[in-house]
This record gives sequence, structure tokens and C-alpha cells, in this order.
Amino acid sequence: MSKISAILIDDEITNLKGLKQKLGKLFPEIQVVHTFQKPEDAIKGLQETQPDLVFLDIEMPRISGFDVLAKLEKIEFQVIFVTAYSEYAVEAFKQNAVDYILKPIDDEDLIVAVEKAVKIVQEKKDFNTNSKLVNLLTNTLSNNKKIIVPTAKGLSFIPQEEVLHLEGYEGYTKIHLTNLTTIISSYNLGRFEKLLSNIFFKCHKSHIVNLEKVRHFENEGYLLLQNDQRVPISRTNKKAFLALFK
Repeated sequence: MSKISAILIDDEITNLKGLKQKLGKLFPEIQVVHTFQKPEDAIKGLQETQPDLVFLDIEMPRISGFDVLAKLEKIEFQVIFVTAYSEYAVEAFKQNAVDYILKPIDDEDLIVAVEKAVKIVQEKKDFNTNSKLVNLLTNTLSNNKKIIVPTAKGLSFIPQEEVLHLEGYEGYTKIHLTNLTTIISSYNLGRFEKLLSNIFFKCHKSHIVNLEKVRHFENEGYLLLQNDQRVPISRTNKKAFLALFK
């Protein structure tokens, strides 16, 4: 597992040292890059360094943990609130915290909260890595006129001429091929729209067609493909579609 960067924020030095020690013992993959006692310093530090994970005390002098987050323009890290008062729990979750733990910190509570946060961080990193890989491969294979389809089993490399149309379905995408088979991709239709070449046309919010496979335009709002499949075309996209053939 890759290292996960963390920042600890608490106005009491003993709490910072204790939490850092517990993390080092229980989660060696977590690297504490900064600790802050003053919330003003923490705000500046978070603006300059976006870690993967932040442990944030709620009750601090002058500025609360909630106010620290409110002063940040960008929050891309996961937050675990640390507090001595359980009544802050509801407000903590309103602030989109992964979890909150009570002082004095119990090892079991810490493990549950951190494992939840680490899972989210790792999934985000895996997703970003996969996206970069797909974009790189897309650029590399563009001259070969192939599209890359991320699936549950890996990556499929499909020649563009074999794709009839793409259909968005409950957050997934169905890739309809000329051999009448279908591939289900974990990418949504919007992500494919960014990866496809200009021979593909988004005719409907849920459909992208290969223009080379369109055989007929029906006035009532459908495109007929070479396999006799009818794909809806929205009213707003009709003009743009017809303009392609002027």
C-alpha cells in the first residue's frame, strides 16, 4: 500500500504527540507530514499542502475545527474530527467528516475511523491512477483508431469501426458492437464522451453513435443504425446532427 500523508491539528501538544505515536504504532503506512497547535497556522498549512487525511480537533481557542474547514477554498482530503464532546457528532458529519473519535482516544475507535478513511483515500488514488493510464493509452492508440474500454476485468482495446453506439445505463456504459455483442464498462457515458474521436456524436443524453454506422434519420426522433437498431435523438441535437451533412 502506498504512503498516506496526514496532518494533525490540536491545540494541546500532548494530544498531538499521543495521536502521532498511536498512528505510528497502528498504521505505519500513514506519514504525518505536519502537526499544528494554532488553528491559524493550520489554515495556512492546509492551503499550501493538501494531505490525504486530516485529524482535526474541534474545540480550539479562537477558531474551531469547523471554522478551519470553512476558511479553506479547496478540501480534497478526508477529515476525522477529534473531540472530547459527543454532542459534536451530528455537526461533524454535516461537515462531511469520514468519522469522529472521542478523547481520550481509544485504539479500537481509532482503527475503525482510520481504516474507513484509508479505504476512501486508496480508492481515490486507484481511480486517479487508472484515469491517467486510460488517458495515456487513449493518446497512444488514437492513431490506431481504437478506443479503450475499462471493464470489471481490465481494459479492452476496441477498433472504432467495430463500435455501433454507446449507451449510458445506471452509471455504467453499454458498448454495442457490430458483431451484435455488448461490453459493459465501469465508466459512465460522460467519461467516454471525452475519450472518443470526432466520428462519434452524442445524439441523446444517454446515447453516443458512430456516425459511420448511421443509415437513416427518422423525423420522429430516431437514428437507424446499420444493424436496424433505432437510437433516440433529442430535439436539441437534431439540428446539430443534420448540420453535419450539409
